[in-house]
Amino acid sequence: MKMALSINVAQAIVLLVAATLLGVSQAKTVVVGGDEKWRSGFNYTEWAFQSNPLYINDKLVFKYQPPSESSSAVDLYWMPDLYSYMTCDFSRAKLLADATQGNGAGYTVALDQWRPYYFASGPSNGLNCKDGMKFFAVPWPRWFK
Repeated sequence: MKMALSINVAQAIVLLVAATLLGVSQAKTVVVGGDEKWRSGFNYTEWAFQSNPLYINDKLVFKYQPPSESSSAVDLYWMPDLYSYMTCDFSRAKLLADATQGNGAGYTVALDQWRPYYFASGPSNGLNCKDGMKFFAVPWPRWFK
């Protein structure tokens, strides 16, 4: 009897691992803002609600133009918590990509955990963030589909 039980447990573990690996292979890459990319003057909250849900192991790509005479600087920060995100408080934020790193292929962030991810742009003392250039994502486990 013990042998049969241990085989069933082993089979269950193999199935669980296989299902997890299948979920990883279905990961997608999403450009934040779609065709609008990462820029000031765009409503990322509205875009997020209109786009497809995000899942663990999906990747976000932040693409933006480097600063020029006709455009202001844009960058990408990881905000440590909801309060920092809501108030555009960059005191504990971590710079992920400076003003030049979003050009070309952009800067990629892997959503590898089931938790909230908060992002914002911080030049000019957080002015971009205060004008709405911020985005948050909560990826779901693939089995939640």
